[in-house]
Amino acid sequence: MSELAKLIAGWAQPGRVDWIGMRPSRRDVMETVDVAGISADGLDGDRSRAGKRAVTLIQREHLKAIGSYLGQGPVSPETLRRNLVVSGINLTALKGRKVQVGEAILRFTVICAPCSRMEEALGKGGYSAVRGHGGWCAEVVRPGRVALGDLVQPVD
Repeated sequence: MSELAKLIAGWAQPGRVDWIGMRPSRRDVMETVDVAGISADGLDGDRSRAGKRAVTLIQREHLKAIGSYLGQGPVSPETLRRNLVVSGINLTALKGRKVQVGEAILRFTVICAPCSRMEEALGKGGYSAVRGHGGWCAEVVRPGRVALGDLVQPVD
C-alpha cells in the first residue's frame, strides 16, 4: 500500500450518531426518533428507497457552517431532511467505503445535493449555503438497528 493510500484509509476517531429523523411521505414533517431499523430500503418508516440513496447522512459540524453562510446559528437537522446527523468523523473521507453505523453497514455513494426547497426552508441563498455541506447518500450493505450515540466508523 502506498503512503498516500495509507493516509486516505486512515481516520482519527469514530463518529457518533447525534440525531435520527424520518418522514413518512413527501413533504411530511420530519419525525425525530431515538432508534430506527435500517433495511435495504432505508430507515423503516421513512419514504426512502432502496439503492444508492437509501439513507442520507450529514455532519453536525456542517449545520453550523450552513447557518453561518446565512448569517444565523446552526440550522436544524429537520430543515435539511437528512436521516442521520453524525459528529466527530469526516464523512467525505468515507466516500465509497463500507461504514458501520450502529449495527448496519452502509456504503457512501453520492453527495446529497440540496434541493430547491432549501430556498423555501432557509430563505434567500439557502440553496447555495447547503452546496458542498449537504451530506452523503448511502446504500445499505447490511441491515441493522441504529440508535443515538452509536458509533460510526469504516469497516474496510
